Amino acid sequence: MRISNDRRGDDFEINVIPLIDVLLTLLMFFVLTSTFIQHSRLQVTLPQASTQERDLNTQALTIMIDRDGRFYVGSDEVMGEGINALKQTIARNAGDNRDQPVIIRADAMTPNQNVVTAMDALGQLGFSRLSIATTPTKPGAAR
Repeated sequence: MRISNDRRGDDFEINVIPLIDVLLTLLMFFVLTSTFIQHSRLQVTLPQASTQERDLNTQALTIMIDRDGRFYVGSDEVMGEGINALKQTIARNAGDNRDQPVIIRADAMTPNQNVVTAMDALGQLGFSRLSIATTPTKPGAAR
């Protein structure tokens, strides 16, 4: 007499659809929140100046210059040498809006020629609202 177990092992199924839904929701959350944070890839030491009240609500175009003389417009590095490459990158990032304010963030140790080159490129493109970013001096510091 043969006794056999005709019962097959239970087939386990893992339903991955809810897991995929949760992962996609988390992915969308992280992608959407990360685009609102402005990351600065470049660490610059700004020159010092006295503080003054100004309007911080307007969206400004930022040009960064590191101590080695490399230019960054917004978050894009300027590829190529000379004023023409800088002008092309500025025009691409600014579009047709020449009335927007432009902030030049130059490292304190960068040569003045780099700042003048950025100002010249902006002037040739028709920008007139330029400012140079500085760090505020501490009260009582030597002048």
